[in-house]
Amino acid sequence: MIYTVTLNPALDKTVEIPSLTIDAVNRITTMRTDPGGKGINVSKVISKLGGKSVATGILGGDTGRAIQSALEEMGLVTCFHFVEGETRTNMKIIDPVNHTNTDINEPGVTVSEEILDELLEEILGKISEEDIVVISGSMPKGSPKDTYYRWTEACREKGAKVLLDADGDLLKAGLKASPYLIKPNNHELSALVGRTLETPEELAATARDMMKEYGIEKIVVSMGGAGALYVTADETIYAEGLKVPVGSTVGAGDSVVAALAKAEESGMSLEETVRLSTATGAANVMCSGTQAAEYEVIEELIPKVVFHRI
Repeated sequence: MIYTVTLNPALDKTVEIPSLTIDAVNRITTMRTDPGGKGINVSKVISKLGGKSVATGILGGDTGRAIQSALEEMGLVTCFHFVEGETRTNMKIIDPVNHTNTDINEPGVTVSEEILDELLEEILGKISEEDIVVISGSMPKGSPKDTYYRWTEACREKGAKVLLDADGDLLKAGLKASPYLIKPNNHELSALVGRTLETPEELAATARDMMKEYGIEKIVVSMGGAGALYVTADETIYAEGLKVPVGSTVGAGDSVVAALAKAEESGMSLEETVRLSTATGAANVMCSGTQAAEYEVIEELIPKVVFHRI
């Protein structure tokens, strides 16, 4: 089973404002609302890929109940811990004229270490060996800085494969617990080592060094429209980015993580994983907001994926 952890979910409100102008009145032309947060986005995409997952995390207030209700209407299994306060609502502003995407994110609820420990114990009581746990996104206010380290270590000790998708200090802390897979982008990987990595070869070499240092099995480095690198102990594949019409880039990385989790659970080869995750990411870029692309769209893109070993 795949478990997704979203400690700081959000109700994502995506709007289009042509020619967004600062210090002026702007008018919304289209708007949609989706339950969001990185782990939740992963669960939505896994469902479209024909897989099953359990979406877990922290929710609060009417917004939290709206998120849970929306997920259950999608047929997703949930196991959220409700706390005092109100789950955040995030605004994603798309300007189709200037081709920009602007995020305005609320801070969300405040939680204590005790609440996080209660949720972790609940999850540990459910997972077993060979399950997959996706830990991703930001943490709520009040969370200890080593939360991702402790969660990754605890899930790994239960025999689960942890896919960690975080950045900055959260990623740095989590690395020390040896997650099974991480998915930084090229900028995040550069920040981790303190120097700019520009070529696929530089990124791949750095990823390999990191795998040896921290005991990580697989690293996927996303490079935006330029594609992605898939690095294992035995091989490295560079997949070119698919050129598709852009609806919204919000949640594109989460869709790749979803495909990686589904591929891992299904025992796919690295080549099959590359094709599925590249096509899934591109298909979700074509969607508005953080809605998940239909599998038929993903299936059409799979044969178009171009990759080679480096």
